[in-house]
Amino acid sequence: MEKVAIFVDVQNIYYTTKQSYRRHFNYTAFWSQATAGREVIAAFAYAIDKGDCKQQGFQQVLRNIGFEVKLKPYIQRSDGSAKGDWDVGITLDAIDYAAKVDVIILLSGDGDFDLLLDKARNVYGVTTEVYGVPALTAPSLINSAGRFIAIDDKLLL
Repeated sequence: MEKVAIFVDVQNIYYTTKQSYRRHFNYTAFWSQATAGREVIAAFAYAIDKGDCKQQGFQQVLRNIGFEVKLKPYIQRSDGSAKGDWDVGITLDAIDYAAKVDVIILLSGDGDFDLLLDKARNVYGVTTEVYGVPALTAPSLINSAGRFIAIDDKLLL
């Protein structure tokens, strides 16, 4: 049985599915599809913590599915912009798990992860899968993935 580690860029998936489809991502359907016949070694969902009740409920749903939820505080800058990204955290965790699994599954459309996928494949010999919204996933990320799985109706609520 293949061993997998899953890394979800929650903000990226939320905004790309909302922008492209005006719908929410179905994490339960994803879990069923991505883990079928596989052993999950680790599954992380990286999110920003704004402290609201609705968000905390969503985070509990993710935990109930099987994810460990990692949170960073939401930072509002003085110029009105916001900060809250997990790129470095996702990358470090994925490299930590690359030697322990056969497959790394990344949910994101962020092209910054193309180097991570290249390293995981070339140094650790793992297969890489990316789930993303086709129109909003960086071409470099799609090209770096061993397999790109388009988020479509089957993975939406």
